Amino acid sequence: MTASLEVDLDAFGANLSRIQSVADSATVMLVVKDDAYGHGLAPIVRRAWTEGIRWIGAFDVRTGLAIRALLGADARIFIWISASPADALAAVAADLDIGVGDAQVLEEVAAAAATLDARARVHLKIDTGLHRNGVRPESWPAFTARARILEERGSLDVVGIWSHIAEASDEEDDAAREVFDQAIAVARRTGLEPRVRHLAASAASFARPEFRYDLVRVGAFAYGIAPAGGPSADELGIRPIATLRADVTTVHGELVHIGIGSLNGVPSTLAGRVDVATPEGARRVVAIHELHSVIEGWPSAGVGDTVAVYGPADTAPYSATALAETIGTIGEQIAVRLSPGIARVYRGR
Repeated sequence: MTASLEVDLDAFGANLSRIQSVADSATVMLVVKDDAYGHGLAPIVRRAWTEGIRWIGAFDVRTGLAIRALLGADARIFIWISASPADALAAVAADLDIGVGDAQVLEEVAAAAATLDARARVHLKIDTGLHRNGVRPESWPAFTARARILEERGSLDVVGIWSHIAEASDEEDDAAREVFDQAIAVARRTGLEPRVRHLAASAASFARPEFRYDLVRVGAFAYGIAPAGGPSADELGIRPIATLRADVTTVHGELVHIGIGSLNGVPSTLAGRVDVATPEGARRVVAIHELHSVIEGWPSAGVGDTVAVYGPADTAPYSATALAETIGTIGEQIAVRLSPGIARVYRGR
């Protein structure tokens, strides 16, 4: 296998600047789930820190601990999956912000804080209709009342209220926002004083100013991954930060083999439907096998030539989003499925 993902950290920095400008007065949280969407955690979070990003969305405790080791005590690191009492204990010990959308997890986090003689920072999650965990509205009054009791005991500091939205239609999102606002009002009536309200992810943070509240959670857009079927990266003012390259391994007449295949994360369903960039222009992908792919050749093709499978428009005919649209998925899926065995190479500081 002779392939690499070239990550342009300067493009990443420019995307973050664009996002911070759009977010206006809302704080930007960079989401780095799935090894920073397949781009490599450590270089991404270090560059984000130099760009002034102080909140990192880590998804799980393991990733949160890794970020704490990289960035130190000053970073605000938000995790929203605590899968066990051991996870809760580790999260509290590392001073992570913990998203809680389940009554049992609330008790586990409070117990961990009591064990450590600490005060856990938690963000309570209301289910606004997406059903991606979170407490249902009918259970929310009792849930927030219990959180208030635990806060009064000194185990918790309820610093935030949050949720996910579908971003499928304005009407659905408006309904979700109404549920969110009602949940905040209920929490305040119990005596809670959430200081960080967050509802918007990438798309809503750009398109719906009223969804920004105090903080926006931005993942895909930071990496230049535009929404499938939505505005382009150019229209959003962002740029794809990664180019997937593969070397020519063999030449067979009018066909060329490159050293990347489906087991490395390239969907086999792309075969016959997309082009790659070669030294002599775009060529069609003919077949995608497990460890290599076959593309149309060019007159001077030779072993060691490099082909760009996807990337920004000046490096490849297709971006990750464009590949995704071809097979009916989203750009994040193209990025995160790339094998960790593919080397990540970084440009920029």
